[in-house]
Amino acid sequence: HRLKYKGDERAGIFLGRIIGSTLKESERFSGLDYLLPMPLFASRQKERGYNQSAILCKGIQEVLNIPIAENNLVRIRATETQTRKDRSKRWLNVADSFSLKDPSQLRGARLLLVDDVITTGATLEASCAALEKANPAGINIAVAAIAAK
Repeated sequence: HRLKYKGDERAGIFLGRIIGSTLKESERFSGLDYLLPMPLFASRQKERGYNQSAILCKGIQEVLNIPIAENNLVRIRATETQTRKDRSKRWLNVADSFSLKDPSQLRGARLLLVDDVITTGATLEASCAALEKANPAGINIAVAAIAAK
């Protein structure tokens, strides 16, 4: 809550370090090429002043020493908040909301997509659909929290 709504960067770095340490212990996550924070739409990021997923990536990067491809995956349209939508409405809300600026950067790469909270996974699915267009070697996902039902 402090990271997402209060802009507490220290909390995000701390959580990112925990995620990075956990991933470092797993062979499944070895050989990653890029960290990709879940993007916010430009107006939302300007309003908030930060991207909480990018802050998590900074903490993960401190532990894993993997570059952050922060501006490649972009949110190309504003979406309504997902907080009060059911799964099907969440998917419709975020479908076709993401694009890649430079697909060639991610071609053949092992990616770690980072988000702060997962509820139904609709946003992650929509962003992975955009990432698949780059033909990466793999897409892995890390989240800081899972929303309670």
